[in-house]
Amino acid sequence: MSRQAAIEVAQRYFDDGGFFDDLARRIAVPSTSQEPDHADALTAYLDDEMRASLEALGYDCEIFENPAEAGPIMIARRIEDAALPTVLTYGHGDTVRGQDDRWRDGIEPWRLVIEGERWYGRGTADNKGQHSVNIGALAAVIEARGALGFNSTFLLETGEEMGSPGLREFCADHADGLLAADVFVSSDGPRLAPDRPTLFLGARGVKPIDIFVELRDGAHHSGNWGGLLANPAIVLAQALATVTDVRGTIRVPEWRPSPPSNSVRHALAGLEVGGGKGGPTVDPEWGEPGMTPAERVYAWNSFEVLAFTAGTPASPVNAIPGSARAHCHLRYVVGTDRDDIVPALRRHLEGLGFDSVRVEEGRAGELRASRLEPDHPWVRWAVASVARTTGAPPAVLPNLGGSLPNDVFADVLGLPTIWVPHSYAGCSQHAPNEHLLAPIVREGLEIMTGLFWDLGADGPPAED
Repeated sequence: MSRQAAIEVAQRYFDDGGFFDDLARRIAVPSTSQEPDHADALTAYLDDEMRASLEALGYDCEIFENPAEAGPIMIARRIEDAALPTVLTYGHGDTVRGQDDRWRDGIEPWRLVIEGERWYGRGTADNKGQHSVNIGALAAVIEARGALGFNSTFLLETGEEMGSPGLREFCADHADGLLAADVFVSSDGPRLAPDRPTLFLGARGVKPIDIFVELRDGAHHSGNWGGLLANPAIVLAQALATVTDVRGTIRVPEWRPSPPSNSVRHALAGLEVGGGKGGPTVDPEWGEPGMTPAERVYAWNSFEVLAFTAGTPASPVNAIPGSARAHCHLRYVVGTDRDDIVPALRRHLEGLGFDSVRVEEGRAGELRASRLEPDHPWVRWAVASVARTTGAPPAVLPNLGGSLPNDVFADVLGLPTIWVPHSYAGCSQHAPNEHLLAPIVREGLEIMTGLFWDLGADGPPAED
């Protein structure tokens, strides 16, 4: 059978309802890692759902305890010939909290519901729907060819929404054995735009930062003490205002990376960033001047204040608070010294006289920056394959604007990393009403079937 015949198998899988049935079964497992009473569902997703699905395709599946005492991890392997290249594919079976009471009428987190082009359910976009596309594409190639033509390893974890605890150690333990591979090809995150097939090659890192001003115990009457007591909220606001200028341009020197490489600039040239219908509008005058919006989000660092508290915001009283706190993070690209992010901010604030401001690393959620250069041979191969399927080259992003544990695969396993997202920025990921768009799913099945077919037919690309 031919490449086109394999793609038609994938199309029928979607059109005849097979993909819906598989995804509905997976969405029905309430596998949120953010609620301890759902721990059994994490194991059930791997042991019941993923094991059955992958063993049916000839994979040998093994479930491991997490070295960080978090959710379990599965390795599934289909080894056709030791002489063939091996592709490592990744997915995470855990989701964020269901937020069951916040979904609008007619939809709910643990039931897959179709309304027009939107498929609603927790995990549809992040990440059950995306790794289901890739499993469906692998199945289409096996059905059409009778084999993949390469070796396939599938790594499924259940702690990504908690920062992937234990994943780095687990991969280090198995780097030269079960997880040895030639290339990493997986799916997560959004496309550049809903109608633009996209590849991204890494991820920005994220460093959580907590900033405190604690001047005294308790609050004091603002009439009796106003003008006499330093207000911690004002001190903290002033300190935060020194980290960027009025348009968000970073002022901490160590947080300003080197200019993007020529290959990164070339890849981003002409790309328009957008979330599709219902997404926010880009603020053109926000962020680093002299850069395009694409360069600001994919090739530069950004500092964000996520929460700021002082006093009792829900029921304010006429009192000067004793303390204030901001929860922030730095999204950073390759070339930023992650170990110096918090110390650099401390030096910056101390140098400006903010002696009462305390800066600490956030307690959880750090992921490291990683990137594959856009002119890498594996990237050129993937671009050609996607263009062959869709008729046009995909957008190529040097890294996702958000964060993923890609550094584990790039740095610990030493693999070229290529991500092919099957969602879009307006999918309500991590929020109520999470959904996939059916046209992206169907096209994603076509794209991934083409990629897997081409690797089995042509083998890996020649190195430069």
